[in-house]
Amino acid sequence: MQALLTLLVVFAGALLAGYIIISRVPPLLHTPLMSLTNAVSAVTVLGALLVFEEAPGVVFGLLGAIALATGTFNVVGGFAITERMLKMFKKH
Repeated sequence: MQALLTLLVVFAGALLAGYIIISRVPPLLHTPLMSLTNAVSAVTVLGALLVFEEAPGVVFGLLGAIALATGTFNVVGGFAITERMLKMFKKH
């Protein structure tokens, strides 16, 4: 139970820090920032796969599933948005 509480506190802290940092980024820097968040999300996906491999219980497996789904969604969405932005700079 202590490990779960620690994970939830770390998650809440990361969520708060991420929101504060992202909300202060000027719109001009959002595209380069997307590339960075894709890399971070890829690390999240790898971590979630490790949690699935060693999940000591149902709760940890569920948290791993949520991390895997949201990380994958962010990676795929980030690449789609980056591709769309890059198409804007191509000459027709």
